Amino acid sequence: MEANQSQHARIAAQKFSFRELAAATKNFRQERLLGEGSFGRVYKGTLQPNGRVVAVKKLDRNHMKGCKEFLGEVARLSLLQHVNLVNLIGYCADGDQRLLVYEFLPGGSLEDNLLKSDDEDKPEIDWFTRMKIAYGAAQALEYLHDKVNPPVIYCDLKSSNVLLDEEFNPKLSDIGLDKLGHLAELQSRVMGTYGYSAPEYARSNQLTTVADVYSFGVVMLEIITGRKAIDTTKPVNEQNLVTWAQPLFREPKNFPDMADPVLNKQFPERGLNQAVAIAAMCLQEEATARPLMSDVVTALSFLSAATEENNIPPSLPLSISSRLHSISTRLSIECGGDGTEDRLGDFQSESDNYQSDEGNDSSPSQSTAS
Repeated sequence: MEANQSQHARIAAQKFSFRELAAATKNFRQERLLGEGSFGRVYKGTLQPNGRVVAVKKLDRNHMKGCKEFLGEVARLSLLQHVNLVNLIGYCADGDQRLLVYEFLPGGSLEDNLLKSDDEDKPEIDWFTRMKIAYGAAQALEYLHDKVNPPVIYCDLKSSNVLLDEEFNPKLSDIGLDKLGHLAELQSRVMGTYGYSAPEYARSNQLTTVADVYSFGVVMLEIITGRKAIDTTKPVNEQNLVTWAQPLFREPKNFPDMADPVLNKQFPERGLNQAVAIAAMCLQEEATARPLMSDVVTALSFLSAATEENNIPPSLPLSISSRLHSISTRLSIECGGDGTEDRLGDFQSESDNYQSDEGNDSSPSQSTAS
């Protein structure tokens, strides 16, 4: 008992009773159900007496942990603090009940706002807002990979897990206890979503941070094209977004044709070309060829901060463009060339310009303040 009390004291989140959370969700009524996440259902709740709206995740009994183990993992989860992560507000460990309480984001998910074609009331998201969303999601992954020790592998990045506030600032949701296990334990679980999972994970459950990079590439493609990762309503050769896009990656002059028709060509062509190039790098079949999320964040920082074509650097940062050069060489060979033709050369050719410009430009400020 005393051990549990000391664990409660180490948790940087509020302790709730089951009665409080049952009252907040009207006894977990079906109409309060927001969705099913990993290992549990999520309900909309209103805390009393302050009236704060929250998302309450009721963990599945099939995946229930002992109280000591649960509290230890909640303590670690409560330390994950980033502007682009959905914030853990509290938890409940009454008896055999295990619940997590998160902040509620009223803007819905990226999937709801961008990919639900049957919703006539959905807002049109302009190009620069899309880049801001991509940048924020990338920052969250960079934080989990590089700033947290030990690193956290997100495992299941997809557009439905990217939530938006009223200003379209993104936050990754579903950062649950399943993300905090040891690597061997994570690899033994069935995680990820078809269409978003990296090839090496689909083949052998090999789980690393670069598997998250691949999933980010899929979400990036969704943001650019307005297409779903998997869409069975489309012709067979277009149902898988990555399979459809891969031949197009080899022809940069056709990149503008990949853009979401909803944009009505209202985007900076240079910015779109660079965004597609970033997605192509993230989606490399070979895991070691993918960039780190820190590289992706650097590249996207310029695309998200720019408000017009003239603010976009003429090329990607050197750390990105050097990778792009090796990728484009391989693409040339795959297309029947001898490897000397740089098919994505538009981005490599001016890397020297970027380096000289870099000394004159100040770093862009973070565009996803809460």
